[in-house]
Amino acid sequence: MSSSNNLDDVSEHGYDDDIEETFVDENDIADVIDDQHLDSHVDDRMDEDDMPEGSSGPKEEVLLEDDSVQGFFAHKEPIFSVDLHPTKQNLAVSGGGDDKAYLWHIDTGEQVAELDKHEDSVCAVKFSNDGSFVAAGGMDGKINVYNLETEKRSCVLEGPDEIQWLCWHPRGNVLLTGATDASLWMWSVPAGDFMNVFNGHGAPVTCGQFTHSGRNIVSGSEDGSLIVWDPKTAAIVQQFSPSDERFHQDGITSLAISKDDQVFLTGSMDSTAKLVHSNGNVLGSLENASESVETVGLCDVLSLAATGSVDGSLSIWDINTLRLRTTLQHDDSVNQLKWHRDSPLLTSVSMDCTVRTWDSRTGECVRTWKGHQEGIMDFALSSDGKTVVTASDDGCCLVFSE
Repeated sequence: MSSSNNLDDVSEHGYDDDIEETFVDENDIADVIDDQHLDSHVDDRMDEDDMPEGSSGPKEEVLLEDDSVQGFFAHKEPIFSVDLHPTKQNLAVSGGGDDKAYLWHIDTGEQVAELDKHEDSVCAVKFSNDGSFVAAGGMDGKINVYNLETEKRSCVLEGPDEIQWLCWHPRGNVLLTGATDASLWMWSVPAGDFMNVFNGHGAPVTCGQFTHSGRNIVSGSEDGSLIVWDPKTAAIVQQFSPSDERFHQDGITSLAISKDDQVFLTGSMDSTAKLVHSNGNVLGSLENASESVETVGLCDVLSLAATGSVDGSLSIWDINTLRLRTTLQHDDSVNQLKWHRDSPLLTSVSMDCTVRTWDSRTGECVRTWKGHQEGIMDFALSSDGKTVVTASDDGCCLVFSE
């Protein structure tokens, strides 16, 4: 791990509100780009030499709305994953299609460290729940784990095929991953000791996590199966599959678990979401989308669920009655949603390049943030819900804050 700043200097910082406005005479404007943060990024856009033969006339004005307060621009390809440190929330990690992962400060946009390069895209990054470690998983099947205190790589974890996602145990430094070879793997950190492999799916494991208690693992697959595992024995505790007509009939894309670990919410390529109980009962089907349901979430203060679809819809459901409360709308596919902690608010990101925060009680869009030039693939939400850090197809991470 090569550092541009010492990791010991990682600390929480406030936001600099002393930003001076610059006014330019309207007649002097040729191209309008409303954010200096994007300077390095827009250099990659089409220049005069790239224009088709025969093109002539004045350049067209370009207006880019940008509500971000900061950005990180070291990546040279689309960024697939981003996370915030659980306690030092000025520290972010991001990974992308340039085979790299970086640690950086969200208040300054300064690089803290470039992590060891992978041999393929870095598709998942995650801080441990105690903040001691950070993991970066790639399509090369490798997971690099770093100790943030020693600034050194603790271990390299290998075994599965292309990494799909990463999840840390809620109460210990145990790392879980799902892979394209239909398996899940689990290791202890920092030793890197292999603990278990979980076989039972028949296609890539697209989503998964430990339950909040840490006593079980739940995972979903492209084969339409949802499996509950015993992490100690790798035994299947419960299973749902397309053979049950009440369950999904196509691949599972996303998963959420209730605070009491009793109810699981899944999204699927079959355009539905399903509520199931840990005892094996299918509680109901949530159907309001015309295309794949890509992201789901459960509110921790109200009996509400949210589902986001490729068709741009963001549906709010009453999980007691299984009735649709309201349908919110992006202009393109909803890629990720997250409920705010202990709040009726939720935030979503979309291929329409926007970040939006909604009040689930009223259906009001209370905030829309713009700044990206291409779709937003992932985002991290601060614990107080006031700051969002995004990962986009345009190769930028942007920071938005109230």
